[in-house]
Amino acid sequence: MNIGEIAKRAGVARSTVSYVISGKRTVSDEIRRRVLAVIEELDYRPNAAARALKEGRTRTLGLVIPPASQRLTDMQLGFVASVVEAAARADLDVLLSPSGGDHDRSFERVITGRRVDGVILMEIRLEDDRVARLRQAGLPFVTIGHTADADDGWWIDVDFATLIARCVRHLADLGHRHLAFVNRSAEMVAAGYGPGHRALAGFAAAVAELGLAGVDLCCPDDAAGAEACVRQLLDTHAELTGIVTINEAALPGIQRALEHTGRVVPRDFSVTGVAGRHWAEDFRPPLTAADVPALEMGDQAVRLLLERIAAPETPPRNTLHTPPISLRASTGPAPANRRR
Repeated sequence: MNIGEIAKRAGVARSTVSYVISGKRTVSDEIRRRVLAVIEELDYRPNAAARALKEGRTRTLGLVIPPASQRLTDMQLGFVASVVEAAARADLDVLLSPSGGDHDRSFERVITGRRVDGVILMEIRLEDDRVARLRQAGLPFVTIGHTADADDGWWIDVDFATLIARCVRHLADLGHRHLAFVNRSAEMVAAGYGPGHRALAGFAAAVAELGLAGVDLCCPDDAAGAEACVRQLLDTHAELTGIVTINEAALPGIQRALEHTGRVVPRDFSVTGVAGRHWAEDFRPPLTAADVPALEMGDQAVRLLLERIAAPETPPRNTLHTPPISLRASTGPAPANRRR
């Protein structure tokens, strides 16, 4: 069975059947009902199109990811994998679309092309034009991360401010008094990347509250750039005995910089932060960290989006995760406090 036979039985042109299936053009209700009746009668299912049309949906979710030119972090890949798996369990497809820079047209096609029933948006900035555009379009969406207005929207996020503050307190309890915060790249922070700003605020507040000396810097999201960045940091701040970070992609560079300067972790220096479990366990020695529940968050984002699609008038809902800090081997007493 093909579109030509459906068109013949319904008494319409092949293009009309195509328009009914794709939704690219409007057809009259009478013709649409006639075509759908033939589709149902013949059980025409080239894919999920027939069922989707009968439900008035595409049965596809859009997942907007960072630009394809950027290497996704382990945490981001976890979000992508969990969204795809959760969608598959609901018998839904996922359309991946990069955004930012030259990819804005792809994002716009997702919104205007009637390709998806709703969108999950990653890597949220404090002021995010993509969020404003989705609201304007009236397309249901959920974000992994949230804008400056925490009460306005459907989102899943990690409480970076609280978790980084807990990391600082953990090091302070071990006697550390001179700490550095290694943030994401300068470009991301300048663009208003939410986790970077909230984590920095948590670090600054905890350092001030505990009477510690703290320095913060942005590092590239890659090993080589981070190594150069941290080596310079250690050269100019020899008094440092600990680093707190949310830049999981920088962890291999941090490790190399410490090795290059002869600092043994955790004997001479401690490292902790917020990271995906894979990065934490691959650090040497394994990283004391708040493990981001990326798989759980992606699954929650899909369920939240399906709720929003089914009941668009429901008031906004959101979830802020504060996972416990997993104590591994990368943190220990400050060097001066060790027994000789």
